[in-house]
Amino acid sequence: MNTIENIDENPNQELLTQPPTQTQNQTQSHSRRPRGFAATAAAAAAAAANNNSNNNNNNASSGKGKKEREKEKERTKLRERHRRAITSRMLAGLRQYGNFPLPARADMNDVLAALAREAGWTVEPDGTTYRLSNQSQSHHHLHQQMAAAAAATTTAAFPVRSVESPLSVKNCSVKASVECQPSVLRIDESLSPASFDSVVIPERDTRGGEFNASTSPINNSVECLEADQLIQDVRAEEHEDDFTGTPYIPVYVMLANHVINNFCQLVDPELIRQEISHMKALNVDGVSVNCWWGIVEGWNPQKYAWSGYRELFNIIREFNLKVQVVMAFHEYGANDSGDAWISLPQWVMEIGKGNQDIFFTDREGRRNTECLSWGVDKERVLNGRTGIEVYFDFMRSFRTEFDDLFVAGLICAVEIGLGPSGELKYPSLSERMGWRYPGIGEFQCYDRYLQQSLRKAAKLRGHSFWARGPDNAGQYNSLPHETGFFCERGDYDSYYGRFFLNWYAQTLIDHADNVLSLASLAFEETKIIVKVPGVYWWYKTASHAAELTAGYYNPSNQDGYAPVFEVLKKHSVTMKFVCAVPSLQDQEALADPEGLSWQVLNLAWDRGLAAAGENALSCYDREGCMRVVEMAKPRNDPDRRHFSFFMYQQPSSLLQGTICFSDLGYFIKCMHGDIAGDLLP
Repeated sequence: MNTIENIDENPNQELLTQPPTQTQNQTQSHSRRPRGFAATAAAAAAAAANNNSNNNNNNASSGKGKKEREKEKERTKLRERHRRAITSRMLAGLRQYGNFPLPARADMNDVLAALAREAGWTVEPDGTTYRLSNQSQSHHHLHQQMAAAAAATTTAAFPVRSVESPLSVKNCSVKASVECQPSVLRIDESLSPASFDSVVIPERDTRGGEFNASTSPINNSVECLEADQLIQDVRAEEHEDDFTGTPYIPVYVMLANHVINNFCQLVDPELIRQEISHMKALNVDGVSVNCWWGIVEGWNPQKYAWSGYRELFNIIREFNLKVQVVMAFHEYGANDSGDAWISLPQWVMEIGKGNQDIFFTDREGRRNTECLSWGVDKERVLNGRTGIEVYFDFMRSFRTEFDDLFVAGLICAVEIGLGPSGELKYPSLSERMGWRYPGIGEFQCYDRYLQQSLRKAAKLRGHSFWARGPDNAGQYNSLPHETGFFCERGDYDSYYGRFFLNWYAQTLIDHADNVLSLASLAFEETKIIVKVPGVYWWYKTASHAAELTAGYYNPSNQDGYAPVFEVLKKHSVTMKFVCAVPSLQDQEALADPEGLSWQVLNLAWDRGLAAAGENALSCYDREGCMRVVEMAKPRNDPDRRHFSFFMYQQPSSLLQGTICFSDLGYFIKCMHGDIAGDLLP
């Protein structure tokens, strides 16, 4: 005890300053191992700590892996959509330019089978493919004679130039000098693409490993062509502009919009008689007349003035022409200097001063007064009436006022205006808002009523934060690649983008359904027409930006016209498509008016819809008219489908001489199927 006390009292003693021995080091560095219950408790605690650590690591790694899998899944979907877009463009080109009868949902097997059959092979339903080579000698000589006759006819009728065939003869042992050299065939460049597709590579003799001399592309190049196909193409080329015997398509001419003034008075009856007399001389079947909502109900609600139209219809009756009437619920003339300007009714414009949300609105809050917003279709904001009630009252008043003309058959059809320019579309491409071709336009969904609809749709989807328009969609004159929304693999194909575009397009479809339901009641047993726009610029891009802003959800991986046509089919209406023709400007805008026309018209016909056409104002020259004739009654359609009528929209009065009467007369005769000739005057 004394020693210990001395050590505690004097810590500087030598005993404490000496280095510890090895035994002391081991004792201090190694604690005693627990035993018994203590050992069991320590082991359990260590195992629990280890499990917690492993769980944390597993949770972290699994969360990270799940995110990676989701990202990879989204990337796979984008790659698949891109692949389908390329496939759809290939199929569209084969259908349009190669005359291949591919089904609507064709896959690559259908494409391979069609190409093989076009090249002369036989493809069985189970996929077995072979060539019929055991033909009789007489049949072979018959084909040879037909091919020689066709070649002689081609040489006499068309200039023949040497063109290099894309086919190449490889590993050919006929002559060493021609191994791996492309064969050069003298083929007329004016032949159809189907003729070139019928050039086939000759068979190889499996026994000798050489080409058969009778099928050599050098010795018998003409025999590589299917003679029947060649003769058919030559005859089609000879009669390219011969429309004799083709289906009769009635032609209507639209009267100028300023024949009725803002007080519903006929402006110049004698001038109108002269113009209709010229139309009668051209053998038109009838005329189209716009009945303007802003004129007839222009000053007071439900006070309709029809006197000027009654006088106009009486003049038309004198010439025994049919009349198609347009229920025009839109403005006209605000973009055309020097022309008549027809606004919406004045009482509607007064309501709009206090409630501007009755008009379509862009992202910057600018109001477009071309027509009423579809958000007010079921909102009682028009002196106690909804939008569709106002339209119905106007249509019912017209039907009652001119009941005698309906009974007599003078009025044969009624077109229902469903948007700007009378077309079923949003006013996204409005020149008054600064838009110029080939801008993509802007979404028109920022009025209060459409925003309420968008919020409701987003809430039902379970994503309330989607209740907004895209903030990276550019402006009226933007180009697709300049925006984050419409560019290649842009936000238009994201989850939010697909939700928004579906809602935007569905609003257009609902508007058409609501108005056509009431139009069918107002005009029972009368043909009803709906005009569909031709928004063809940026059609060769993946997003189809201009169509999206106009309300047609028609990117390259989806058919946006099918749901619209389902509604039109439901109400048994005739779809009138605005036909455009290619121009020099279209190349920069990646436009494809013919591709869009092919998609829209074939889809309408496949759905059992009656289709009609109307020319865009830019295609009233002779060449454009001939392209429209080819579109109206396609020569290569096996079902001989064609327009039910065609509406000729004149750029100005016929008496002003903007278009040559001989050109218009030739166009009408071609539509009627009673002329043979060429484009030269």
